[in-house]
Amino acid sequence: MDTMTLEQRKKIHPHKYSLWIAMGSITMMFIGFTSAYIVKRSQANWLAFELPHIFWLSTAIILTSSLTVHLALKQFKERNMQRYKQLITLTAILGVAFAVCQWIGFSQMKNMGLPLNGPVSASFIYVIVGVHMLHVLGGVVALLIMFGRAYRTRVRTYSPVPIEVAATYWHFVDVLWIYLLIFLSIAR
Repeated sequence: MDTMTLEQRKKIHPHKYSLWIAMGSITMMFIGFTSAYIVKRSQANWLAFELPHIFWLSTAIILTSSLTVHLALKQFKERNMQRYKQLITLTAILGVAFAVCQWIGFSQMKNMGLPLNGPVSASFIYVIVGVHMLHVLGGVVALLIMFGRAYRTRVRTYSPVPIEVAATYWHFVDVLWIYLLIFLSIAR
């Protein structure tokens, strides 16, 4: 192997580098949200309440989707395109199911007398969970792009980079949700 090839292998792909920068920024934003939550929680008018149980169901869904995106990437790298298509489709469906569960959780909170413009503690849940849900939907868009590419008749390239980037982001929003759910359950 020549030295140029070794140097190129050590470099991170620009799309992957950009993703890591974005994930760092998103992490900092959620650290800010959870820090503000902790500060506001110490106020006398804080109302503690139990999170809707559907948030736990949505956790099972997003964990399953993390497995399916991992398997989709593996199938893509093995060039088993039929199985890849099935798994990337299932991952996108699970992502939408996660967002639907979150929306149902918001409806349950409203029915519990905890609207967005209600107690500050409920407003924090809406903002934190809602912003996370938007990031998940951004991931669903990326998965739908992968879905579209998987089903087009002419394949231009078999580069795994786009699916690696999408899978890494998907695992990130999965881990972020687990952190948020544990945090919101403990820090009531």
